[in-house]
Amino acid sequence: MSTFVYMTSCDGCGHCVDICPSDIMHIDPTTRRAYNIEPNFCWECYSCVKACPQNAIDARGYADFAPMGHSVRVLREEEKGTISWKIKFRDGREKNFVSPIRTTPWGSIKGPAEYEDPNTQEYSTQQLAHEPDALKVEALPTISRNQFVEGPL
Repeated sequence: MSTFVYMTSCDGCGHCVDICPSDIMHIDPTTRRAYNIEPNFCWECYSCVKACPQNAIDARGYADFAPMGHSVRVLREEEKGTISWKIKFRDGREKNFVSPIRTTPWGSIKGPAEYEDPNTQEYSTQQLAHEPDALKVEALPTISRNQFVEGPL
């Protein structure tokens, strides 16, 4: 279900461009409106739909449940902190989905610049930056060399 933009609703704020993980949402330099440059590469993550304050981004339904020309209309409700959409199947059944816009409060996640730089000893470990602290565990599980079995099992 690739996304598309209602040009009459889009104000060109660029929130969708900033959040798109596949970098396919762009702002048209002439119209100053967002558009999906390559719908086939859409990850269907709904990040742009959730981020759009104007409800200007929608998703096309798959042909197995949405008639041709039909869309899956998404509603962002900022005051409730939710995003919801309704899908109507061809046999008449309806399915309603409601999700939080965010799962963490704004500002609760530290940005990369807020962390201390790694020291030289940390560069030689297999751990990623800030592990295991960011995972909220004391230590990561390890496997010693003698636990590996050589050859076929």
